[in-house]
Amino acid sequence: MSNIDDTLDDVKDAATDFLNAGERSAAHVAIGVTVTVGFALLATALATRTVRPDRRSLADVRDKAAPITERPRGAFSLVLPAVFSATTLSAVRVWNAPANRARTGAMILWAGAQAINAVWIALRPASRGMQIAAAMTSAGLAAAFAHEARKLDPDTGKIASPTGGGVRMANLLQRKAAPHDATVH
Repeated sequence: MSNIDDTLDDVKDAATDFLNAGERSAAHVAIGVTVTVGFALLATALATRTVRPDRRSLADVRDKAAPITERPRGAFSLVLPAVFSATTLSAVRVWNAPANRARTGAMILWAGAQAINAVWIALRPASRGMQIAAAMTSAGLAAAFAHEARKLDPDTGKIASPTGGGVRMANLLQRKAAPHDATVH
C-alpha cells in the first residue's frame, strides 16, 4: 500500500508543480482551468464556425492570393485547435501565480491574443498585406504574453513560447498527409 500512496503523492506533487498551483486551493485551480480552456475553446469554435468554403474574387485568383486559414480536415481537425490555443496551459500557470498587477496584465494579453487569433481566422485574409498583419499581430501578442508570463515564472514563459514551432510542425504533417491541399501560413 505504501508504494501506491507514494506514487499518488508523487503524481499530486508533479501536477501541482506542472500547474504552478503551489498553495492554491483545488477550487481555484479548477476555476482557472475552466476559464482558460473554456475561453480558448470558445474562441476556436467561434472562429471555426465562421470559416466558410473558399470564395475568392477574380482579383484574388489572378493575384494568386489564398486565405490564411482553411477548415482543418481529418485528424488535424482535432490537433489544430489545440495548437491554436497552445498557450492555454501557460495561462493556467499564470492564473495560479500570486495575484498582482503582472498576473492581471499577462491574463489580459492572453485573452487578447486568443480573441485576435479568432478574429483573424474568421476573417481569412487573402491579400499578402493582411496576412502579414495577421501574422504580426498574432506573433506580437503571443510574444508579449510569453514575456509577461516569464516575468511571473520562467517555466511558464517557456511553455508559452513554442507555439510557432507547434504550428510549423502541424503544417508539415498536414502537407505530408495531403500534399495537394496547399495553404498559405
